[in-house]
Amino acid sequence: MNVEETKKIALSLIETFKKAGQVALDLRKAGLKNEIKSDNTPVSNGDIEVNKILTNKIKEITPNIAIVSEESANHKMDSDLNNFWLIDPIDGTRDYINNRDEFTLNAALILDKKPVIGIITAPAKERIFYSYGLSHSYELMDNQEIELINKKKNYNTITAVSYSNDLKPEIIEIHKKYKIKSYQKMKSSLKFCVIAAGEFDMYVAEPRACEWDIAAGHAILEHAGGKITDFNGDEILYGKPEFKNPSLILRGKNIL
Repeated sequence: MNVEETKKIALSLIETFKKAGQVALDLRKAGLKNEIKSDNTPVSNGDIEVNKILTNKIKEITPNIAIVSEESANHKMDSDLNNFWLIDPIDGTRDYINNRDEFTLNAALILDKKPVIGIITAPAKERIFYSYGLSHSYELMDNQEIELINKKKNYNTITAVSYSNDLKPEIIEIHKKYKIKSYQKMKSSLKFCVIAAGEFDMYVAEPRACEWDIAAGHAILEHAGGKITDFNGDEILYGKPEFKNPSLILRGKNIL
């Protein structure tokens, strides 16, 4: 696909993401129905309903491209996926069900095992991000496209976001290498977005979670001029066995 094709697909999904985000908030306000899945993680009727809204629209737009979603069994056993969608209907479900604000809705189009479209909305924070090619990464604010490629933080220190306040030794060493002076705990794929927007500079994580947790954020950050690799500096590709993530280092454009 060329950039005009990816742009058309990405923009055609924006209103659906807004609708799905509002549905997620409305269902939470009404009172969620929660269950614990076999992997000991929570799922709510909000996750399921958002999944239906996103997958139905994506099937309509790209009917011949497979969809892999956290909340569906479809295609999860496929071993030869090169072109497919990765969806995490609600990333940060614990925050979602506990009335916190950092949960996100996510979708990424993978072509040749690389993310070419990323869409993330954090409905409780009224933030929506999307990208569809290099130098085409945006935050939609008051219905205006804000180019993330041109947003740079005015800072005296380099800051990071972290999955936990209790950093593991290998993560502490990487923070030292990049002279990270402070970090803030942040859940969900919002981490990718705030780095893409220049609000923070780095995120480091040992192997954890799954590809649908990171693919949309990967596209948004990379298309905004940032970089994502594993601890060895290798490129992150998608469609790996069981869709498991390797280690991650996210760097904003200010510290490349």
